[in-house]
Amino acid sequence: MPPPIPAVPAVAATVVLVRDGDQGLEVLLVVRHHEIDFARGAAVFPGGKVAPADRDPRLVPRIAGLAGLDAEQAALRVAAIRETFEESGLLLAREEPARGLLGGERLDAVHGRWKEAIAGGGLAFVDMVCEEALYLAGDVLQPFAHWVTPEHSPKRFDTHFFIAAAPIEQLARHDGYEAVDSFWIRPLDVLQECEQRRRTLIFPTLSNLALLAQSADVASAIDAARRRPALRIQPTLGQRADGKRIPVLPLEAAYPALSDTLMDQVAR
Repeated sequence: MPPPIPAVPAVAATVVLVRDGDQGLEVLLVVRHHEIDFARGAAVFPGGKVAPADRDPRLVPRIAGLAGLDAEQAALRVAAIRETFEESGLLLAREEPARGLLGGERLDAVHGRWKEAIAGGGLAFVDMVCEEALYLAGDVLQPFAHWVTPEHSPKRFDTHFFIAAAPIEQLARHDGYEAVDSFWIRPLDVLQECEQRRRTLIFPTLSNLALLAQSADVASAIDAARRRPALRIQPTLGQRADGKRIPVLPLEAAYPALSDTLMDQVAR
C-alpha cells in the first residue's frame, strides 16, 4: 500500500512583536480560542493564513519595504500586518510614508470603525487601508524564521515568522474571536510557565521563544534575526530513550535545546 500523500501546507505569516520591559525583552502572545481547529487554547504569536485579499493590487502602493520583493513576499507582509491587527489590535501602519507608526488615538478611531467589518473577512482590511489613507509598514518586518509543518501532520502550514518592535503608543487588545486573551511576557518566563504546566505552547512557539530568549532587548533581537541565515525548517519525528516520539529540528537550524520537561508537552 503506497504511503499517504502529505497535505499541502497553507502559506501563513506570523509576527513576533517585541518591546523593552523593565526587566528586559518582552514578547506579545495571544491565547487561541478553545473551539478553533488549530492550536486551540495555546499561547501563540499573532498570525494566520494568507488570504486572497492580501494580494489585492490596491495595496501595492500602500506598503513600505517592497523593494526587491516578489508578489508572494508582499502578500506575506500584508497577511502578517492584517492578522496582527485582527488578533491583537496593534496596527503596523502610518498616515504618511515617512512618518512614525499610528498613535493611540488614531488607532482607537480606526479600530472602532472597522473591527466588526474586518472580523467578517473578505476585502474589509483592504477597504480600511484605502479609505483611511493608511500605509502599511512592511519595512518594520524583519524575517525571523520559516517553518513548515512535518509531512505526517494532517493540517500543515508553511509559516513565515517576522519580528517587529511593537508600536510605542498603541495598546494590544485581543479580538475575542480567534484570540481570547493577550499578554506581554519575557520569553524565559513563559517557557517556565509551560514547564510548570500553567501555559500551553506548541512546538514552533516553544522553539522560537527559546531562540528569542537569547536576546536582551529589542535592538539585539532584531539584529540577531537580521544576521541569522534564512533557513526553511521542517521538523521530523524522532524517538527519545524513554520511547516518546518528539519533533526533531535539523542541526543546521541551530536552535537552543529545549528541556525534557518542555519536550514532554509536545511528545506523542
